[in-house]
Amino acid sequence: MSHGRSPAPEPIPISLEPTVGWHCTHLYYRFDRAALAKMSGDQLRQAREEAIAILDPAGPSAPQRLQTSVVSGHKADFGLMLMDPHPLKIESVNQRLMASSLGAVLVPTYSFVSITEISEYVPSVEQYGKKLIAEGDAEGSPAYAAKLKAYADRLPLMNRQRLTPDFPPYPATCFYPMNKKRKVGENWFLLPFDQRNKMMAEHAKSGMTFAGRVQQLITVGVGLDDWEWGVTLWAKNPQFLTEIVYRMRFDEASARFAEFGPFYTSYVTSPAEMLDHCRIGLM
Repeated sequence: MSHGRSPAPEPIPISLEPTVGWHCTHLYYRFDRAALAKMSGDQLRQAREEAIAILDPAGPSAPQRLQTSVVSGHKADFGLMLMDPHPLKIESVNQRLMASSLGAVLVPTYSFVSITEISEYVPSVEQYGKKLIAEGDAEGSPAYAAKLKAYADRLPLMNRQRLTPDFPPYPATCFYPMNKKRKVGENWFLLPFDQRNKMMAEHAKSGMTFAGRVQQLITVGVGLDDWEWGVTLWAKNPQFLTEIVYRMRFDEASARFAEFGPFYTSYVTSPAEMLDHCRIGLM
């Protein structure tokens, strides 16, 4: 019998960048109209030019993803969604904006800090094969092989979109944070994995009926912010935002175990369009 020592584990590097995925931050601001009224036309035009440069998604200091939107309602005037491997590159956008000429008239109203992930409920190819068998496909049959190959082919792309997503060309977007309940008799985290997995599969199936109309991104805020997950939805039309949220509320994972924070609905614009909409520095 060998009494040799097990090889030492590889050292974990010290880094602010995740080994997979990106950091994600949602930021919301409103304009202080009383402070705006005290700025001259030249000051406003300068502030506008600075802000457009700071919020340019193709700018030299921009994070990997930067999206500007105009927010509906009184919760904020505009919002930013930023994603990058390095959290301080994201935060630098906020700091440069607040330190700019426009910063004197900006009031931050909300933020959510999270990170992208591949959920534990996303089946591996092997798990998907077992699911096909459980649903009646004979292992090794042509239908089984075709479905398994199709899933294996699209899984890498789906996981890339979960970890380093491209923003879709949709005009309407909605963000909200959420938790899973931890109440007596309704504690999500005390349920067996198989039971949680079944409910999340039902939830995912509901979401997939909106393919081509709505794109969703789930980011995890556990240990990073007050809520456990952040949900970002983009839609071809705002009506699809209400339809998908309503439909998914009936799924057991949502109906029994979900708790929701504030909803921020907004419309994707360029930085210049956002400033035009908010009447900042118009000629």
